Amino acid sequence: MADAGYPSYVANSVFNAFVCYTAIMLNSVTIHAIRKTSSLPKPLKSLLLSLAVYDLGVGLLVLPLHIALLIMKLEPNPENNPVFNHSKTCYLAIMNLLYYTTFFGVTALTVGRLLAIHLHLRYQELVTHKRVVAVVISMWVFGAIISFIALLVKERKDRYIVFATIEGFCLILNYSIVLL
Repeated sequence: MADAGYPSYVANSVFNAFVCYTAIMLNSVTIHAIRKTSSLPKPLKSLLLSLAVYDLGVGLLVLPLHIALLIMKLEPNPENNPVFNHSKTCYLAIMNLLYYTTFFGVTALTVGRLLAIHLHLRYQELVTHKRVVAVVISMWVFGAIISFIALLVKERKDRYIVFATIEGFCLILNYSIVLL
């Protein structure tokens, strides 16, 4: 046994394997259901599909990498293993990308619902499918930029301040829209 955290690594790996399977299956079903539903407006359908794809990415990429890292931590001195270090870098990059894109996706969905309520008949004129696709692509690009910055800028306090500001802005925006 390499670490005193051995039982927690094993338990966490088993738990994450169940969560991984659940995330993959339920998001696959959700994507299929959203695609087959004809009653949803295209902009809303695009936002919901993007959220389901983000979550499917968590099940397909982030959770398996997390499980692999936990299993590698069972070995003595995993920090000296180059595979562990590369896997950890990939895990952090993909996790940050999907974390921020999901965060932005929920915010976009909330803003979209607010616009649907307040704009009434002008909503379909202003919120078009092309604009929503542009927003979804922007969320991916912005999430990739933030993820890349997180990899480049290692442990610095100002990094956390910037990320906390972005997250705080999204949370305040979502919360204030819900209260309206």
